[in-house]
Amino acid sequence: METSRDALMEGINRVRQRVWKKQAKGFMEEAFIDIDGTIAQTNGKCKGGMGISYKGIWGYGPLIVSLANTKEVLYMVNRPGNVSSHEGSVKWIDRAVQLVGPYAGRICLRGDTDFSLTENFDRWDEQGIRIIFGMDARANLVELAEGLRARDWSELERVPSYEIATEPRAKAPRVKEGIVRQKGFKNKVLEAESVAEFDYRPKKCKKTYRMVVVRKNISVQKGEAVLFDEIRYFFYITNRRELTQEEVVGLANQRCDQENVIEQLKNGVNAMRMPVDELMSNWAYMVMTALAWNLKAWYGLLMPNRKRGLEIVRMEFRRFLHAIVLLPAQIIRTGRRIVYRLLSWNESMGDFFRTWERLRSMSPG
Repeated sequence: METSRDALMEGINRVRQRVWKKQAKGFMEEAFIDIDGTIAQTNGKCKGGMGISYKGIWGYGPLIVSLANTKEVLYMVNRPGNVSSHEGSVKWIDRAVQLVGPYAGRICLRGDTDFSLTENFDRWDEQGIRIIFGMDARANLVELAEGLRARDWSELERVPSYEIATEPRAKAPRVKEGIVRQKGFKNKVLEAESVAEFDYRPKKCKKTYRMVVVRKNISVQKGEAVLFDEIRYFFYITNRRELTQEEVVGLANQRCDQENVIEQLKNGVNAMRMPVDELMSNWAYMVMTALAWNLKAWYGLLMPNRKRGLEIVRMEFRRFLHAIVLLPAQIIRTGRRIVYRLLSWNESMGDFFRTWERLRSMSPG
């Protein structure tokens, strides 16, 4: 049975789909759905449904399901602060897949180790959904990694996050690290990274998956003295066989950009202030407030100037607010009309009016 809260989210999604339909062909050749949980602290003493998190923080534990391609929030789910990060997430992941499916050539799910819900891997794989999840460095996985031959390992060459348009600049001196050495504090320095892979079948799966492992050699130092070397392993499980090991690691690490989306939800649009009295009403508040963040993405997607539109999609909300929303204007009531007279002009105004005309053409009736 659909609740009023679900009806609100699906009403927003119906508008979202109208925006997606207006995009050029190949707009979402591969959709990346990211999943994460966070903590929304509250100092209230009478907030219904709140709990205390593993960090000792009182509040709620929202689940965020977002689309990495456009940074849109697909679903926000409010939960008590003491729940596990992944609790109840499968239902919302499946709904996000159903929502994005008609508009995406392929779908890839990404999440940290908490979301390696192995009992669902086979089902997702049979649906043609691609997955990249972190896995905890459990003893059995570390043993398998240590059992690999030396020739199975290769130096990890990380895929650059962007291309340098001009010339590479010299790196700034590491002032902080210099002070740490000078003061004789304990310091951990990454000496080398290598990557390998092996086939692995989780206990709750019938299929075998690809496990990509990164080995980090960390030098533990104190002042100028080297105390010892520390080896750490990071595991990523995926059903994507067509990617190189470096590409798997790169895509898994790109999921961390969802932290920026969560930061904008917390401090950009203030969606996690939790101002009302209980869990469900705060959930509704979150969804309504997050709509402001989604509206920014839709505005960018509908902008005729595609380059400028992508800048809007990536833009922080406060900058968007001052550049696009808070325009100085004179409001004139004349006859039976209300005239909005803009008091300044900048390069974004042309895009603003062209986007406005496009929005008018989309309005029903």
